[in-house]
Amino acid sequence: MKTYMTSEIARSIGIHSNTVRLYEDLELIPKPERKENGYRIFTDFHMEQIKFVRIALKVEVLQNGLRKQAITIIKTSASGNFDKAIALTEHYLQQIKNEQSNAEEAIEITQKLLSGNNKEPGTMVLTRKETADYLQISMDALRNWEMNGLLTIKRKQNGYRVYTDEDILRLKIIRSLRCANYSLSAILRMLNSLSQNPKADIRQVIDTPDESDDIISVCDKLLTSLHYAEENAKVMLAHLGKMKKQFESNPTL
Repeated sequence: MKTYMTSEIARSIGIHSNTVRLYEDLELIPKPERKENGYRIFTDFHMEQIKFVRIALKVEVLQNGLRKQAITIIKTSASGNFDKAIALTEHYLQQIKNEQSNAEEAIEITQKLLSGNNKEPGTMVLTRKETADYLQISMDALRNWEMNGLLTIKRKQNGYRVYTDEDILRLKIIRSLRCANYSLSAILRMLNSLSQNPKADIRQVIDTPDESDDIISVCDKLLTSLHYAEENAKVMLAHLGKMKKQFESNPTL
């Protein structure tokens, strides 16, 4: 049985020795045995498990518990239960595909709403509470969207906000995109682009942050990040299959 010291396994994979120890503390790899002098003894199983950790954490997916699922998969693999880890990864991959479908559907809904085929009949004038009830969203969500510049609401002389047909349409678009986990900045970018060019490609604009943006989150490039997550999940499955074949009879090797 081939064994490795902490520095050897870290150097082989291209990470710091402290990262190896961190993975051990977080239970992402099995706890290694130790020599009489206290030095850790790592095996080929540790080597492949650390590679798997690097693969599984390569893509940042935060929405709807996907990151938590990835951690569960890693820990299941670390325990040597490869069949369960593979089943969990297949479920993880399916949820990513569902997220992709939701993201694409939200764009389709946005396009339909903007086409004019879903305009509200008559002239609607609602209070903030009436608007929240009508759209089945919280008052806090409305305040948050306004504070982040997604819409500007007119006020009556008494200072009360009034929401018109145009506001309701804009809010339906925001609600749909937020339900699909698009970020507020991505939605604002899209709305601003459409105000300048009504024929702008919604799908491209919402997935392309401005170069001037200081901080870009994965949800600012939701479609791209989900595509990477899907491809990454397939790599995870392949690596788990390899580990199952190599270590299932004896995970400590």
